[in-house]
Amino acid sequence: MNDRPLNRRTMLRRGSALAAAGGLGLGLRGRLSLAAAAHEGHPLAPQPGHFPAKAKHLIVFFMTGGISHMDTFDYKPKLQRDHDKSVGGRKVLGSPYAFRPRGECGKMVSELFENVGGVVDDVCFLHTVHGDSAGHSAATLGMHTGSVTIPLPSLGSWISYGLGTLNTNLPSFVVLAQKEPYNGFQVWDANFLPGYHKGVRVIPGPDPLPDVKSPVPSVSRRDLEARMLRDLNEAHLSARDADGLLASRMTTFDTAYGLMREAPEAFDLAGESKATLDLYGATADAPGSFAAQCLTARRLVERGVRVVELFDVGSNTNWDSHNDIDDHRALSRNVDRPIAALIADLKSRGLLDETLIVGCSEFGRTPWQDLTPRGRGHHSRCFTCFLAGGGAKGGFSHGVSDEYGDAPAEDPVHVHDFHATILHLMGLDHTRLTYRYSGRDFRLTDVHGEVVKPVIA
Repeated sequence: MNDRPLNRRTMLRRGSALAAAGGLGLGLRGRLSLAAAAHEGHPLAPQPGHFPAKAKHLIVFFMTGGISHMDTFDYKPKLQRDHDKSVGGRKVLGSPYAFRPRGECGKMVSELFENVGGVVDDVCFLHTVHGDSAGHSAATLGMHTGSVTIPLPSLGSWISYGLGTLNTNLPSFVVLAQKEPYNGFQVWDANFLPGYHKGVRVIPGPDPLPDVKSPVPSVSRRDLEARMLRDLNEAHLSARDADGLLASRMTTFDTAYGLMREAPEAFDLAGESKATLDLYGATADAPGSFAAQCLTARRLVERGVRVVELFDVGSNTNWDSHNDIDDHRALSRNVDRPIAALIADLKSRGLLDETLIVGCSEFGRTPWQDLTPRGRGHHSRCFTCFLAGGGAKGGFSHGVSDEYGDAPAEDPVHVHDFHATILHLMGLDHTRLTYRYSGRDFRLTDVHGEVVKPVIA
């Protein structure tokens, strides 16, 4: 998966150079940009995966701060019975939220996610996910890049690298984030991968992409300027074959030109029906809402964007409820209906099977009281993530946590396993999706990870 095809004109020119130079120093990886001309190829053009897969797109919901698994989708009756008791020197905190069985599968879901409970037969829960850090920054980095120490390419960037995109006029990887999460851009960065695989952050609001509208009224004049600029850039690049940063920057020019044509319409919700807006709880005059972001994610997927990630909140005033777990009530109201609406909307349009939805936090929360008797602390030993669509098994729960939700009791799933499974559902073998950098082959899962096969439909 490291190499990309060359265009016809460049192949002929480089073939002559190869014959003359004896083939020295002409590795393909250094020439990812040689297909950058839009009429002959593009470095983000669709690429086949390692094997056929249902999922063509990925939408990630990241609930920043650490959502509590015991208060949402991992019901623990003993936690309720032992509330305020001392166990192992720590006081138990029972959930203040009511649970009830939902869907044909009978999944116990709390009142915090009343709407998601209505689509629970399309959702697959993994209850024994665990990571390598209980610190916000490191855990957020780990959930996105597989590394809790140094920044590496993000999940979205790896998928862009492995599969390309289905519309080169829009970014292959779009990030909808009104506020920055922990680590900021590092969680959607491409790092050592070619720069055009980096996530493009869009700040939801009335003008999500400033200055994207062309000031040039004449289409023919604009096209002429673009062609002249492309020819000039290609001439400049031809003398600098090994400059990956230059190649990446040229590709961003191509994407920017496409954005001028397609982005204004893609981000405009005015054309959506009242029924659709009501489903999400969105309004066309509130484009900064999380509901509008979810609807925008559907519109981007419809237009060929490969990966969309949504952050509901930033690194402050989030799910990090050390003092009062009741904070989760308002936070869940912001995301519950839009997430359920997106699942239902994609399903009604026949897009759920080809769109994998992932929901997660950097970690969960403790079953024990924390700074106050009503607060929960950070908990990376065991927490819940979910999948929907894209070949995941709906109405299914994998893994069993212990009676307090403190640790995995059956079928633990490390973050590396979680990533391997996401890549598998997208048609990518995590052991083969590699990139050689600094003398070694890197991959999202490092040297770890096993696909969680029971969650695959």
